[in-house]
Order: sequence, then C-alpha cells, then structure tokens
Amino acid sequence: MAGRGNRAAPHSVAVKVLEIINVDFSLRHFLLPLMRGIRARGHEVVGACGNGPLLDAVRAEGFRIERLPPMRSLSPGEQWTALRAILRLIRAERPDIVHAHMPIAGMLGRLAARLTSVPLIAYTGHGFLFNQPGPWTRRAASLALEWAGGRMTGLFMTVSAEEAADARRLGIARRAVAVGNGRDPALFRPDADARARIRAELGVPEERVVVTAVSRLVRHKGYTELVAAMREVPDAELWVAGERLPTDRGADLGPLFARSGLGERLRMLGYRADVAAVLAASDIFALPSHFEGLPMSVIEAMLTGLPVVATDIRGPREQVVHGETGLLVPPMTVDPLADALRCLADDPLLRARMGAAGRVRAVDRFDEARVVGRTLDLLGL
Repeated sequence: MAGRGNRAAPHSVAVKVLEIINVDFSLRHFLLPLMRGIRARGHEVVGACGNGPLLDAVRAEGFRIERLPPMRSLSPGEQWTALRAILRLIRAERPDIVHAHMPIAGMLGRLAARLTSVPLIAYTGHGFLFNQPGPWTRRAASLALEWAGGRMTGLFMTVSAEEAADARRLGIARRAVAVGNGRDPALFRPDADARARIRAELGVPEERVVVTAVSRLVRHKGYTELVAAMREVPDAELWVAGERLPTDRGADLGPLFARSGLGERLRMLGYRADVAAVLAASDIFALPSHFEGLPMSVIEAMLTGLPVVATDIRGPREQVVHGETGLLVPPMTVDPLADALRCLADDPLLRARMGAAGRVRAVDRFDEARVVGRTLDLLGL
C-alpha cells in the first residue's frame, strides 16, 4: 500500500522528490535549505506552492518551482481546486517521494499522493491546528483530519518534540519523529559591523536598548500584548520586521501599531532580506506568540547571541531555557511580558550572559546542516 511504513530505504540511484507547501513565504524560509540538501545528495527536487515574489531568489538558484493555488483557506471549493492541481502535478512529474508540509497543504498533498500511488508519502508538521486556541469544534475537526492524514503517511515528522509526542499519544502517527528546525550559525551570529551599519541606517545610538520582533504581522504572534508591554519599558524601543501575507486571515494590525502610543520608539521595518543584520543590531528578541511549531526566528535570535523573551508554549519552551537563555512568560498576558522585557532592558550583563548561553544551545541543537541531514536520512536520500 502506497505510503505505508515509517522508514525509507536508502536510495542508491537518483530519485525525484516533490516538496509541497502552502505559499512562497513558507517555501523560501522553511524548505529552501532542505531542497539544497536533496540536490547536494544527487537527487532531483521540485518545489510546489502558491506563487509569489519570494520564489524569485529560489528559482535564481536553479530550482524548479511549480505553481499551485495557495493552500491556507478552509473553503471546500478552494481545497478541491488545489487537490485537482496537485493530482495533475503528481501525474505529470511521477515523483518517487512526495513530502508535504503545513496542515492544509500537507493533507491535500498526502491525499493526492495516495490517490496516485506514490511510493513514499512523507509529511512534516510545523504546528498542529488542534493545539491552537479556538473553538473546540475547529480543534476537533483538525484532530480528525490529522488522524486521517496519518493513515496515508509513510514517514511522519514534526519540527517540535512535543508535537511528535502528541502525534504518538493521540494515535495520529505511532512512530512520529521530531526532526527540529535549524539555521546556519555562520549567517546568524554576533556581528559588530552589521550592528553599527544597521543602527547608523536607522539613526539609533549604540547605547539605546532595542527589542526586536521578527514574524508575519498577525494577531497570534502576540503583537497586542507586545505593544502594551513596551509602554512599560520606556528606555527601550521596538523594531518590528515582517509583513502581513496576502493569505493571512484575521484583523489587519495596522491600527494597533498606529495607536501603539510608542511614538518614535516603534520602528516598522517591513519585510527584510537582511534579518541576520537586523538581529545583530538588536539587544533583546521577543516573540510572545499564542501558538507555534518550532519558530525559526527564535533560533535565529539565539544564534545571534540575543536573550529571548517568549511565551511558555509548545515550541519556544523547547528552545528557551528560562533564566538561562531567556525568559518565558504566560501567553496572552501583558504584565509578565513587560516585567521580562524591563528586567533585560535594565541589565546589560544579564543580556550578555543569556545571549551567550543561547548561542551555545542553538549551535548544539538547531544547526541547519544537522537538521537537514537528519531529515534526508529519514527520507532515505
């Protein structure tokens, strides 16, 4: 039966891997290192996702990216359209492995692969919808879909160790394995030159404490709480690097930032291709999310030597050691977040100590090359 079994046998000849994900942002920031790794091992890799400008850099590296409808909508009509497009793509490409990602794209990709008898169906979960805050009906439906998807999956991976344990405990995938996330320690690192350059570009003096958040501009990243907390940290300013994707749902956060009350202490940087330099110019990283998988931005900040203030939820609590590499606070609260930010803003020695410990931990646990290698080995490549 296609897709069954948990481990792929090593391939002695070149195979074709089809990587399916929802939108260009996800492919560019989550899958590109894995695609490089597949190619480096002598195999063919084709990416497939919703089209967008962030794919230009991926295509410039010589990768072929096929266009699919964006797969972030719960609309049955849009999902049917996407499923048909994936079926056409698989029949045209005839891949040996379909590796799908994200809840909706992951379900549709696995279903299409099952219907076309792809030899190995693999899935990487980047966060379960049933672990997100919301109505119980939506969470129950998500759990049912994940359970159904698990029946079609030969190799079931997650980025979070807690969510791999969830998958095993709930019977979604009895042999689910956590592969983690990673970034390049040579790219994300303390960099005095980048710090001076970015601060000069923005007109920020060296002695000013900078708190930075890097994410999509959506409510569940905790910006309502972060803006309110920063009002209680008057000697620091907030940099926000990121943008809202066209497929993001929920309220636009523009009014929130416009009425933040932070004045010139809030700098909206937009999407930045030089996040490594922006982080090097910062002093504290903040990600008070309501839910996560295993956030790349926290790894990037830790590798850069920044203390991290994050919420005590799945994902960040696997990354941040409270009191050692940063501070964990309850989600959807303001006062503990303000206290944590103020504690770090007022103590440069504490920031330096936690930041140094964070880089050591990140190099040991979240090195991109090791994470990619582990994933490739599980895929049998």
